[in-house]
Amino acid sequence: MSHGPQALLFDVQGTATDFHSTITREAHRIAGSRYPDRDWAAFVNDWRAAYSSGLRSIGTSAEKWTSVESVYRTALDDLLDRHGMDLSESERHELTGAWKRLDPWPDAVAGLTRLRGAYTLATLSNADVNAVVSISRHCDFPWHAVFAAEMAGAFKPDPRTYHLAAGYLGLAPAEIMMVASHKYDIRAAAALGFRTAFVARPREFGDPSLADIEFSDEFDINATDFLDLAEQLDC
Repeated sequence: MSHGPQALLFDVQGTATDFHSTITREAHRIAGSRYPDRDWAAFVNDWRAAYSSGLRSIGTSAEKWTSVESVYRTALDDLLDRHGMDLSESERHELTGAWKRLDPWPDAVAGLTRLRGAYTLATLSNADVNAVVSISRHCDFPWHAVFAAEMAGAFKPDPRTYHLAAGYLGLAPAEIMMVASHKYDIRAAAALGFRTAFVARPREFGDPSLADIEFSDEFDINATDFLDLAEQLDC
């Protein structure tokens, strides 16, 4: 590529963090003794799918901001009702809060540390700002800045989220690379002139057969993890 990017924007949930293992473990810890036969891995994927559906239904029509935490909580309450599971208010609150304490993928911190000497690193997440800050602290991620959809009042893939990050960084889209394991995210960024890096996360949903990890020539970089990304960006 001619004139490489100056900044890298990272998706957080799924790309930088292993939400599936974290939430599955927490769900089992909180409710596993009462529901020992529950397939918690499937439960977490159903919860994540309901959250994604909830974000899409909010779209651009909401008159005021809807917190991601409330979307996760509504989805959890519906899921528990559907499965006939009885969790207390405090347990529901604790389980929803686990999305703010996601563990990093094993390569994440090391890869980011290699990248941060050459590039400005920032998040661009659909998670609430307080959740991104909490996750970043928990994982000790070495970002230079935190940007989230909440700051734009719109969720990715709405163009406003990407433009917000570019505006705050003071860079043109062509000077920024969006890094994500979700193709809709980087395709939306590419349509606005951003560079793109696809990072394959085969275990994002636990079972590798559930993840889209196929490399594509449409992206500027296809990487197996953050260390591979650093290698390809000569860090």
